Amino acid sequence: MEIAIKILQLLLSLSILVVVHEFGHFMAAKLFKTRVEKFYLFFNPWFSLYKFNFKGTEYGIGWLPLGGYVKIAGMIDESMDTEAMKLPAQDWEFRSKPAWQRLIIMLGGVIMNVVLAFAIYIGMLTSYGEKYLPTSEVNRYGISVDSLAVQFGLQNGDRILSVDGKYIDDFSKIPLTIILDEARTIQVERKGEKINVLLPADAIGQLVKHKSPLFISVRIPFIVDGFTPNSVAEKAGIQIGDSILGINGISTRYFQEFRESIQKFKDQDVTIDVKRGMDTIHLALSVPAEGLIGVSPKQQLEDFFTQNQREYSIFQAIPAGVVKTFDGIGGYLKQLKLLVNPEVEAYKSVGGFITIGSIFPAQFHWESFWRLTAFLSIMLAVLNVLPIPALDGGHVAFLFYEIVTRRKPSDKFLEVAQIIGMVLLFGLLIFANGNDIVKLFK
Repeated sequence: MEIAIKILQLLLSLSILVVVHEFGHFMAAKLFKTRVEKFYLFFNPWFSLYKFNFKGTEYGIGWLPLGGYVKIAGMIDESMDTEAMKLPAQDWEFRSKPAWQRLIIMLGGVIMNVVLAFAIYIGMLTSYGEKYLPTSEVNRYGISVDSLAVQFGLQNGDRILSVDGKYIDDFSKIPLTIILDEARTIQVERKGEKINVLLPADAIGQLVKHKSPLFISVRIPFIVDGFTPNSVAEKAGIQIGDSILGINGISTRYFQEFRESIQKFKDQDVTIDVKRGMDTIHLALSVPAEGLIGVSPKQQLEDFFTQNQREYSIFQAIPAGVVKTFDGIGGYLKQLKLLVNPEVEAYKSVGGFITIGSIFPAQFHWESFWRLTAFLSIMLAVLNVLPIPALDGGHVAFLFYEIVTRRKPSDKFLEVAQIIGMVLLFGLLIFANGNDIVKLFK
């Protein structure tokens, strides 16, 4: 059921993105009185799931959910309708329009994807406001780090002061900032002393391969919230609301540290130090072979931290939405930069539809859905302006060539470039989804 919900969210999101993108091309073409022959959601090789004609344009839904298209008369595109290009040019064809009009038609889809992200952010800020966990709140207990962060020189309990000298107020942005900005240093406070942690030269590559933002996470006190069936902790007398302080006198006040420490006492008798009310008590129990004592911790951030919440009026949401959109574009460009960096080897983490689908939550949640759709809309806009034949950016590059040289590339050249671009795109599609399949068997 969870997989079905993820697939449905992915298809709904892709449908919105494709329709909005192609609508941008469609409206720009109509603005300059250019004939649009087809408007399709998804591709329709051999047959369509549904189609109808209206005012000279065929609208339809294809069966292959790899995107969508508008077929504009007099343009060499994925339809590869080269026969029509041999006929004399007509006033209503794309090839008859001035270069600046063709440029706007080609950029119409990208512009609409940016506008969609902007509109989503405005709607979300107006409806939900903005909520985040301040770094200052996390620093009350210090951070929790995994084994990779320990290798870098960080420790449990460190309080993060800055990254490359820059203070980051939203704690959730710290891991991504370290990766995308290719940070070199993290400034922390440790036991009252300020320390400059120098990251190794290959830190970003290691973090990309690590594939977990939890190399730095919040550290929360271990407060018992429930028990698993046949819990040895419950049988030993531990109660809901107790605070776990340590094992055999060794301090493990925080859940992450307790979880690591208890593994060292498998099949052993231990004493768990517990605070109940104003009293500290010591309870004996035997740790099972799997190293779990059957306790569920209290994990809601609201139980330990005060999160910042800001409400927005529509007039406040507009400039904030612009900032979020351009921050998203900048962030994705940085991701692409990492992708082509051979030292980082981020290309090995490229994923296809399985990866994209997995980012959607297992339960439908409108706020999450729209946030992810805005991100994917930005991603689609950026990818489409890359100067690759068969993408909008490829057509734009050829148009700029024409504007600068005042010479049109030949139809034969455009045909060959389109074929090369389609081969590249299908190769990337196979590579990305192949990565997904390989990951399933790892």
